[in-house]
Amino acid sequence: MIYIAVLILLVCLVLGVPVPMSFMASTAWLLFFGGPTGAGYASSMVLPYGFSSMNSIALISIALFIMAGGIMEKGRIGEKLIDFVDVFVGRIKGGLGVVGTISCAVFGSITGSACATLSCIGSIMFPRLEAAGYPRGIAAALMSNASLLGMLIPPNSTLIIFAWISGQSILACFLSTVLPGIMMTALICLVNCWLVRKNPNVKVTDPPKGRARFNLMKQRGFVALPALMLPFIVLGGIYGGIMTPTEAAAVAVIYAIPTGMFIYKGLTLRGLWDSLVESAVTTGVVMVMLYSVMMLSRLYIMENLPGKMLGLFRAVSENPWIILFMINIFLVVMGMLMDDISSVTLGTPILIPIIIELGFNPIHYAAIVGVNT
Repeated sequence: MIYIAVLILLVCLVLGVPVPMSFMASTAWLLFFGGPTGAGYASSMVLPYGFSSMNSIALISIALFIMAGGIMEKGRIGEKLIDFVDVFVGRIKGGLGVVGTISCAVFGSITGSACATLSCIGSIMFPRLEAAGYPRGIAAALMSNASLLGMLIPPNSTLIIFAWISGQSILACFLSTVLPGIMMTALICLVNCWLVRKNPNVKVTDPPKGRARFNLMKQRGFVALPALMLPFIVLGGIYGGIMTPTEAAAVAVIYAIPTGMFIYKGLTLRGLWDSLVESAVTTGVVMVMLYSVMMLSRLYIMENLPGKMLGLFRAVSENPWIILFMINIFLVVMGMLMDDISSVTLGTPILIPIIIELGFNPIHYAAIVGVNT
């Protein structure tokens, strides 16, 4: 019956059924027809588990980080970050693409949201890239890929959920994706420069030189400093043992409001209200998804899906590294069918036992999850 339940889930996702509804359809099948005898499971074994799993203070940090990201998006910090980065790399061929990539990485580390990053940085950079002679396809692909860098450079909601489910340290999970995030940023910058290196239509700006350039760098750095401080406050507070991740998320919200409203003067009361409403809607969607997927993952574990998957992997190869490679491919396919939060919430309880049995560190797997989902 477990195979039919998985098939139902895949068919629903491919047909475009909303992800929570797809999870609930697979859950309903197992509730009625699962179990060793095919008689199903009592709802009391599953429904209370979903509620009790959601009763975690760590999940509050997700709502608060979403709120902080929405506030910073409306606070006009994106343009200041772009201007600051442009002083350093804007003069090289392909430098404007590098400016957009690094700005996405920095802004993503502040907001923890790929959507907010693409909305803010992408809306500013795309017209600039077009004006500089970048082909529309390259400009769109560059901004779309660079916006995802914020999901690797902490804080981000995906790794908070992974740490909550797997029982790992949130800070350790955050730090596991810092190096991959920096490497991905560098690789995207290099690919961008390689693609436009021989394009005669791509223009290069002529920035000021000497003392004038230093003064401009100092001026723009001073303006961008309040925004650049937020990741250091959040990660420094967590790493230094001063704040829990939930407290750090609350500090991020408190810091973001005056920064956007009084320093950058881009956040209005109307904008603040819109940010709160959008954050509430997003958080509600995430929580419904988490509840539905927690019930489904419990049923999958009761049906011994991790053991069946490990047996399937070992039928191909006994080498742990080959199995880890297959898990990577599996995560990529999951990421194609559902959003990052759903794939992490569903995949972590199923795959963590396999990872541990293979002898890999769960924090190593956290980095894999962060990159592949």
